Amino acid sequence: MFRSAVAGYIAAEDIGSLRTFLYDTFSNAQRLTASLSSPRSPPDAAFEAGVVPQPDGATLDAHWRFVDLVELQAWYSTVSDQSETTFVNAITTLLDHLKHGVQTLEPGQTCIFLIVMENPVFLNADSLSQIMPKLCQLLASLTPAQRAELTSVIFESVTRSTDSKESRAHLFQQLVSIIQQFITLRIVSIIDEEFAVNHDEAIMWATQTLGIFAAINDTHGFIPYYEFYNESIEASMDLKEEYPKWKSHEGFSFCNYPFVLSTSAKGDILKVESMIQMRHELQDAFFRAMFIGVNSPYLQLEVRRDHVIRDALFQLEGKNTHDLKKQLRITFVGEEGIDEGGMCVLCCSDKPEFFQLVVREMFNPTYGMFKYNEESRLCWFANTDGIRDKATLEEYTLMGRLIGLAIYNGVVLDIHFPLALYKKLLSAPVTLDDLEEYDPDLGRGFKQLLAFEGDVEDTYGRTFSFEMENALGERQAYDLLPNGAQRSVTADNRQEFVQLAVDFLLTKVVAMPLQAFRQGFDAVMEGSALQLFRPEELQELVCGSPSLDFYALEKGAQYDGYERDTPVIQFFWQVVHEMTEEQKKLLLFFTTGSDRVPVGGLSKLQFIIARNGGDSDRVPTSHTCYNVLLLCEYADKEKLRDRLLTALANSNCGFFLN
Repeated sequence: MFRSAVAGYIAAEDIGSLRTFLYDTFSNAQRLTASLSSPRSPPDAAFEAGVVPQPDGATLDAHWRFVDLVELQAWYSTVSDQSETTFVNAITTLLDHLKHGVQTLEPGQTCIFLIVMENPVFLNADSLSQIMPKLCQLLASLTPAQRAELTSVIFESVTRSTDSKESRAHLFQQLVSIIQQFITLRIVSIIDEEFAVNHDEAIMWATQTLGIFAAINDTHGFIPYYEFYNESIEASMDLKEEYPKWKSHEGFSFCNYPFVLSTSAKGDILKVESMIQMRHELQDAFFRAMFIGVNSPYLQLEVRRDHVIRDALFQLEGKNTHDLKKQLRITFVGEEGIDEGGMCVLCCSDKPEFFQLVVREMFNPTYGMFKYNEESRLCWFANTDGIRDKATLEEYTLMGRLIGLAIYNGVVLDIHFPLALYKKLLSAPVTLDDLEEYDPDLGRGFKQLLAFEGDVEDTYGRTFSFEMENALGERQAYDLLPNGAQRSVTADNRQEFVQLAVDFLLTKVVAMPLQAFRQGFDAVMEGSALQLFRPEELQELVCGSPSLDFYALEKGAQYDGYERDTPVIQFFWQVVHEMTEEQKKLLLFFTTGSDRVPVGGLSKLQFIIARNGGDSDRVPTSHTCYNVLLLCEYADKEKLRDRLLTALANSNCGFFLN
């Protein structure tokens, strides 16, 4: 009826009546709901009773509706040219009426927010700035029941509008982008130097509104999680103000809405937290020294290269959380370092070498702590079923502590765990996809079982038991539930079988080493800003960015004794950009002591090239403490290439590293 009336006005070219009709509809929640939304389910017994069952057993009010977004967009394209001002005025009236109680948002009417967000007026920056604060204020103040309704309406509208996964992602992304564009426009349009982004009510409301969509996306995965990051928020917020407000629960803080913050921004928050805690422990140590006795202000480890695991395990044993929160200092016995009162101590930037040695030994197959999968090239905890050896569990605890210490001290590690580990550390559930990432062959097999259309029991002949190697290397059958070997897997129970198998392989059979590992990790990181991270972000924080963008490194590089346009510097970057990926990793290791890229990419790495004399046959050297490459002013590009590659080829020997 509504669309027919609109089409009639357009056909008759009666623009005045069209605009009046559109204003009357879009300024009234009840009329707008009836005109451009549909009942979410066909009438049936449950619908008549006022309740519609959900697939998961939850119940939803039968008045809830959905919006065909594809159809709505097509309809808007037929009227938007003649009606932009009318839409702006009508929507403004509607939102003002709802805010001031002139109209009441009744059950089943939250769909009007979707109808409004799809309106083409938001393509105009002025309209966006005028309407979005009002819209977001209403959305941010929804009651729990209204928010639940809107959540269902958004999901139903996206999924019912199209069967295509890509199209659903596009529809959902459009809705998210409207909010993101408003936040960015709001921030960049305010030129007041005193402007604080976390004090602006419109930005607060928009961030809270974005949270509704982020929660939906966490459940249904329409778009990648990083589409919720907002660079403008990150660039304008003050971490020194943001972190204390979040910790004290006083006022609005973006840390309460971590989905808008990238891994790099969260890493910066973690650094601020670590610095505060290190400073606190340093001050506490000095006060203790004054009144109680000598107490080291640092977490000092003195290790031998040939016994790094044994020495680290011995010295970390018995350390409490306060000790682990101190600034880490490493001494390699018998080696030169920074002289501090007779002790040769590695400075902050050399700590990666210590962690690299520990990780290399821990993951050595002969050590037996982790099982390596050849296809995925990932590691998981070895099956220690039946082993209760204290020393073995202490080694897992040490590994957890070391990963926690690496995060706390800002060191990126070369470790290769599946996402399942980071889910475990953040108490998130693991799935079949996580098992498939670690063991692709087994994961594919389980998915084939779930998709099989024939007689499952006769074809597969499986029971609720699983056979694998035990801690002694012998094949052993494990029941997935009591008397599992007597229960056959059928088409009706195969989903249960797969879920039990995933839980068994990723949780139960490795429960003791995993618990020991988690205990060590939590001793350092529990209660920290780590709770801001998603498992994928924690993985990036630990392992670094996968991107080797050396153009970003070049852009941020600093020079001592050279200028950016000095010929040898231009030669250097030309050679670097022609290197293979492995050679680039060697250059990182040669200069920084680690071949891992920090969170946020190479633009975050302080990289200095210092003049080391005129033309010479000497190879480049480096100060890994300070990420400094010492480079002679070679006469030509080929000589520089030869000398640099020679240094890199021998970098593992340590001859040219200081």
